[in-house]
Amino acid sequence: MNNDTNSTAQMVTVESFIESKSNQLVYYVRAFWDERIPYNEVNLYFWDTMEEWVQIETHSHEPESQKERVFWHLLHQLHFWSEEKLREDQFLRLELLTCVKFLEGEQVCPLDCVGVRP
Repeated sequence: MNNDTNSTAQMVTVESFIESKSNQLVYYVRAFWDERIPYNEVNLYFWDTMEEWVQIETHSHEPESQKERVFWHLLHQLHFWSEEKLREDQFLRLELLTCVKFLEGEQVCPLDCVGVRP
């Protein structure tokens, strides 16, 4: 039974994790900016993602793709900046919107959005 549990956990790849979590992250960012969810929900998403990430087996701290780099950058920015700064700083919002649009497939990879794995 323990082997079944281990093999199920190992089936989640970094790529599938990033794909799934990127879609969720985009939702949380847009919902926060549209005032459909409070900032504490974004913060909970951050911690839930960190908890799930530690269960993924990786052999490197280097992101494997541009999408993963942008994902980690955006996630860390949401956690680093205050709620007020994320809402009111137009320059920051523009930078983060560029990341969101890239994750949605609408834009080329932004050069200034380079995240690293935790």
